[in-house]
Amino acid sequence: MPAACESVLEDIEDIVSAEDLKPHDRHFVRRNVFPKVRKRHSQKNAQADDEPPSDSIIPGVQKIWIRTWGCSHNNSDGEYMAGQLAAYGYKITDNSAEADLWLLNSCTVKNPAEDHFRNSIKKAQEGKKKVVLAGCVPQAQPRQEYLKGLSIIGVQQIDRVVEVVEETIKGHSVRLLGQKKDNGKRLGGARLDLPKIRKNPLIEIISINTGCLNACTYCKTKHARGDLASYPIEELVDRAKQSFQEGVCEIWLTSEDTGAYGRDIGTDLPTLLWKLVEVIPEGAMLRLGMTNPPYILEHLEEMAKILNHPRVYAFLHIPVQSASDSVLMDMKREYCVADFKQVVDFLKEKVPGITIATDIICGFPGETDEDFQETMKLVEVYRFPSLFINQFYPRPGTPAAKMPQVPAAVKKQRTKDLSQLFHSYNPYDHKVGERQRVLVTEESFDSNYYVAHNPFYEQVLVPKDPLLMGKMVEVNIYEAGKHFMKGQPVSDARVHTASISRPLAKGEVSGLTEEFRRSAHNGTKWKAQPSAEIPVKTRLSSWMALQLPWQQEGGGLKILSVSLALLAVLVMFYYRGMKTEL
Repeated sequence: MPAACESVLEDIEDIVSAEDLKPHDRHFVRRNVFPKVRKRHSQKNAQADDEPPSDSIIPGVQKIWIRTWGCSHNNSDGEYMAGQLAAYGYKITDNSAEADLWLLNSCTVKNPAEDHFRNSIKKAQEGKKKVVLAGCVPQAQPRQEYLKGLSIIGVQQIDRVVEVVEETIKGHSVRLLGQKKDNGKRLGGARLDLPKIRKNPLIEIISINTGCLNACTYCKTKHARGDLASYPIEELVDRAKQSFQEGVCEIWLTSEDTGAYGRDIGTDLPTLLWKLVEVIPEGAMLRLGMTNPPYILEHLEEMAKILNHPRVYAFLHIPVQSASDSVLMDMKREYCVADFKQVVDFLKEKVPGITIATDIICGFPGETDEDFQETMKLVEVYRFPSLFINQFYPRPGTPAAKMPQVPAAVKKQRTKDLSQLFHSYNPYDHKVGERQRVLVTEESFDSNYYVAHNPFYEQVLVPKDPLLMGKMVEVNIYEAGKHFMKGQPVSDARVHTASISRPLAKGEVSGLTEEFRRSAHNGTKWKAQPSAEIPVKTRLSSWMALQLPWQQEGGGLKILSVSLALLAVLVMFYYRGMKTEL
């Protein structure tokens, strides 16, 4: 894929392509330029001209395919980028083949995820697609060879995605990798009130902070997301309120470590959660994200009270990674196995029925057979209903990659042994016959059922009755599998409709404020539409005049200023060339 120019920037300034003529070259090609008589067009032809050619570089008329890998934080970033692009007029498509540009939002946690990302870049280039890269892989290592010449949008710069896409479509390679700061202090990231297209209109993913306080020796995400930076409580509560007003009935709180929330801004996770609980309407639910053991230990009493709240799922994801203290020390996890057990035992006692999910890495460097057996014993004792088993992959640039590695065959066998143990028990068999309250939020992968969750965030499959979607209903459990239960709605049960508004349609843009509508079309009330439905002249005038409301710190103006400066230079050289020849 031809790359115009490439440099790692705090802002977009390199907007001249390598193929563009330099000012001093224009004198020598002037003799080959001939004036062209403009033909008069009929009314019919004028109407036809409203639609751009397929290779148009008018901003806002192209189709964009977005692919996201990784965690819920990354998925939220992808939803925000889709929302801004659609609000500006681009058409977001599910068909990668028809797209003009691929926006690839990557994950750097494991090698396979990066391999998929790299293969997708190659496929896009083979298909002559424009490419913009996002996510943790290019943020952590932007100078990798296979990223050369490609545009990159940093994890804290997603509010600038429209600018990066525009310049990429015009043939330029631009990179925004800077950090969001306020008076020198790092912020949590882009604004939370940006336009967004939720993958599921019923579920809002809210990133409460970015980065973490740890320095785990195997983690590449730290290189991309950095140190802890939390959003203020007021902004998070406002985002939750807006979500409920748009028909959302389930909120997921996400970050690299939710337990560490607020330590950088003088508050803590329980304080945030109590404020959020106040605005959750009846029939809606809140799900907490992953927290590491050290940061939940000091809040156990308060966390137990919150997890017992009827509008909060009694669910917590607490990664243990290994049951060997020596391995945890090599990982620099900053806790011991006893700390993890204390957290789990306390919550199981104070929050009856709570679901504890955890992660385990098999074959970390230096892990002995004895270390691994300690991990097996932990799983046998606690019989975690949700267990994420990961074979260790050394990530480039991490300390763990330089440690003596466990043989691949041993890692594979340990992963297999732990998987067999996990599948040897059925956590839900004893729940057959129970009557449960569930919230229905999505369709199953096989499209045969709707998916709901009970108060412990256990998956319950229910019949595909459209009247159930987005509702809280009571069901009788009649069957259980390894990862799910099946429930039949109770005929005489009360049905709760969570939100105060109808949900947005799938693909509809969230958060389009009147401020944005006025700015986008000079006072005309406007909603994002597929680009083909917006007349070209309207799109052009919007592009030339529009400074997006969420970019009013000067990003759009910098592009315009640089463009005008370049134009002035070109005109000056052109007239100098004419005078010289005369």
